[in-house]
Amino acid sequence: MIEFVEVSKDFRNFLPPRTTHALEGLTVTIERGEVFGIAGPNGAGKTTMLALALGFLEPTRGTVRIDGERPRRHVEKAGVAYVSELVSIPNWWTVTGALMRYSVLAGVEQRDRARMVREAIERLGLEEHRSKRIKQLSKGNLQRLGITQALLSDSDLVVFDEPTHGLDPLWTQRFRDIVTDLRREDRAIVIASHNLDELERLADRVAILDRGSLSRIAGSHHAVSGEILRYRLVLAGEHESVAAMFPGAQRIDNARQVAYDVSGDIEDLNARLERFLAEGGRVQAFFPAQSRLEVAFREAVGEE
Repeated sequence: MIEFVEVSKDFRNFLPPRTTHALEGLTVTIERGEVFGIAGPNGAGKTTMLALALGFLEPTRGTVRIDGERPRRHVEKAGVAYVSELVSIPNWWTVTGALMRYSVLAGVEQRDRARMVREAIERLGLEEHRSKRIKQLSKGNLQRLGITQALLSDSDLVVFDEPTHGLDPLWTQRFRDIVTDLRREDRAIVIASHNLDELERLADRVAILDRGSLSRIAGSHHAVSGEILRYRLVLAGEHESVAAMFPGAQRIDNARQVAYDVSGDIEDLNARLERFLAEGGRVQAFFPAQSRLEVAFREAVGEE
């Protein structure tokens, strides 16, 4: 659906004179039906990539196309559901008034606007704030309002830039449910985020950018047999056979529980856990110490 071919974007400063290469030689295709993540350190080019995809910017070199069209042309014709990193709405508008205006921009039929706005407000838990002015909202509620306006669009392209910034843990969880509900075979969902856990849970593929270049694309989050990852093993009490059962296990000294970091592929670790339990070991918890995406991210940006 969205195709970047050898895309570079430069920004030129006059005082002092210099050129900043925000993106360099980016080639990637985002397909319909997938949730595509974008990750990277600050200044890696994530927001620039989104701005090019939305037609806010033109590439210095290379081409960006959505279904074969220039992004601005496609967005003007087909629309887009977009939540920016910093939600900015006139302070004197009310929550309901803002969403009614956005419903017009989203192309909602007049007879359906009030109903769709009401349903969107209920979906994001903003009922008690519907009459408040924007300036009265907390950052988290303002962010929820930004997500609410995106739900009014039936576009085949949905773009989120740091969508859970400012949300509490409850609404971060509910945002994942919203993305799941938004999935369609004819729709592409793009999420740029610093939250690797969020992308791990939601995205089918994640482009990892580093200093303006595509370092790698991490694939599905599903576990792969033979893949070595670190896991946290929490025991219900001390047990002398941990070192023998889990070679290389490292005791976590600052943990309040009896905890170890162990490494291995999931099939091998399951077999070791089975033997450990058979010998009287008691496991309180066993979970990844690092996600696959976190490992890929650290490798991509050159961190141990």
